[in-house]
Amino acid sequence: MFEKIFSKGKFEVGVNYWASHAGTEMWNRWDESVVESDFARLAKYNMKVVRVFPLWSDFQPIKMYYKFAQQEKEIRVHGKPLDPSTPEGLAGIDPVMIERFEKMCRLAEKYNLKLIVGLITGWMSGRIFAPSALERLNLITDDQAILWEIRFVRYMVNRFKNEKTIFAWDLGNECNCMGPATRPQYVRWIADISMAIRCEDSKRPVVSGMHGIFPDNAVKPTPSDMREFVDVMTTHPYPLFTRHCNTDPMNEMKSALHATAESRLYADLSSHPCIVEEIGVLGDMMISKKLSGDYIRASALSSWAHDLRSFIWWCANEQSTLEAPPYDWGAVERELGIFNLDGSPKPACISLSNVQCFVDSFEKEFGSLPERLTDAVCIITRDQDSWGVAFGTFMLAKQAGLDITFAYADETLPDASTYLMPSIVGDSPMNKCSFKKILDKVENGATLYISNDSMIIDGFENLTGNCVDINTQSGNSYNVDLPSGGSVKLQATSDILLHSTTSKVICCDENGTPAFTVNSYGKGKVYYCNYPIEKIAGTKPGVISGKDAMPLYRFYEAMNIRNDAKCATSDNQYLGITEHPLSCDKQLLVLINYDKNDCETEVKLDSKKLERFIPFNENTSAKATD
Repeated sequence: MFEKIFSKGKFEVGVNYWASHAGTEMWNRWDESVVESDFARLAKYNMKVVRVFPLWSDFQPIKMYYKFAQQEKEIRVHGKPLDPSTPEGLAGIDPVMIERFEKMCRLAEKYNLKLIVGLITGWMSGRIFAPSALERLNLITDDQAILWEIRFVRYMVNRFKNEKTIFAWDLGNECNCMGPATRPQYVRWIADISMAIRCEDSKRPVVSGMHGIFPDNAVKPTPSDMREFVDVMTTHPYPLFTRHCNTDPMNEMKSALHATAESRLYADLSSHPCIVEEIGVLGDMMISKKLSGDYIRASALSSWAHDLRSFIWWCANEQSTLEAPPYDWGAVERELGIFNLDGSPKPACISLSNVQCFVDSFEKEFGSLPERLTDAVCIITRDQDSWGVAFGTFMLAKQAGLDITFAYADETLPDASTYLMPSIVGDSPMNKCSFKKILDKVENGATLYISNDSMIIDGFENLTGNCVDINTQSGNSYNVDLPSGGSVKLQATSDILLHSTTSKVICCDENGTPAFTVNSYGKGKVYYCNYPIEKIAGTKPGVISGKDAMPLYRFYEAMNIRNDAKCATSDNQYLGITEHPLSCDKQLLVLINYDKNDCETEVKLDSKKLERFIPFNENTSAKATD
């Protein structure tokens, strides 16, 4: 049996890899000595996982030959007819490339590197790399393209399935960028490729390799679509390419939590493990080298604390001296390595190395990190900006000392003591049957929180204890009192003027309209917020941190919905605490400072005492192992 990868509580850092001398041309300009030097350097700085790419156009160099009037005649490889009686001939494979890939596997084994193989690498860094015979076709929907893709995948997996250093098969690199398609067409493509992999190798996990598959996508696959066909979900959480991100400084809390929030959303909605498969700062114009090290340290440690199984930087080497496309097309593809051109480590490399050292030393003493305790389930509903709302909810919960999981509104909900329905929009956020199941849980003692973003639901007064006087789509802004004192100015998507009938009013806006209430419902409670605070937190710049930050997390604090098994609290909203039970009477706390400044803060413990404190310290962690 092959060693398991991506196990619960395990965590490994790594890089996406193209050879330092050639980038995407590494297979045609093969230099084994360069690859060995690169791998030795990666091992020296504690990289465990390397994602590699058998470039599709190099490994399957099929070319269509035409006769009179552009009629198709036949497909050949390097001018020679195919020999369908052999596996290589049937798949149109270049045996020289296979030999080079095998040599790379030997080098990875020599330096104890685990390989994730991105099989269909037809899209890379802004350029299509399809075989000549297919490059004018839609690579997602065209039957001939899919046929050759399946042949290529089956050959590669069968040929290398006994390589001990290969730990997972990736569908390919961001293949949802290879061609326009409908959502069902994308899902069919995913099904075809994943089944081709499993046909040849049922032991290794199939990794998604996709990016930007949020639940509200109408034209791309969603996390629930992926659930059926892959074993491991992936995120590529670049702030520049993710909506509602790159709005706050990269060394502040919103950016530090981006990868964690997006990856937990994918993991929870798919019921599969998730890895941060590509992450980086996209060059020196985005953030300084020093600050990039701070950013990646906080993001990586946060990923570990929230059970994301791997954290893989884009990419290993600088590409600023390369001239072939895509490197001469866009500056954002050049200054990306964890190493400088001379091979010296950047601060991001040192941070990743130190994180791996810390995790390795932790696992030697405690084993895998136990699953964290959670306080509530965040329900993702129809029609809303699912990513913006989920991100805002995750951040506000974290600032309030809470940990959440995510679930689809119309799927089976996990049992929980608290359910959050944040920033609800539209007249059909979920079907009646699903909503009734939530209400049944509340009647039996659960807590439900709802916030309004231009919603219409039936039974509103009975549920919330508030009677609507008038509802208009004004979009006005009002000063709103906070439950703990003070006020913030919030924009209402819809102005709902209401008054309390059976609810308790916690705070109001400047017009005296209840802004936050709580109502008894059976044995449970229903909290209602008249403003879409989660959408505001997730989509507006400067709300989470900085001089103009809004303490919207105070609404969550006021509900007092913490898991009774938790023991630690802090008044610092930038200190993230996850709690991990070691036994019935021992709890492990992971404390992460998500602020750009060092902090000293008091952590209050309920009924348990702190026995040991193990700091993560860049000055004392090993910089590298020889």
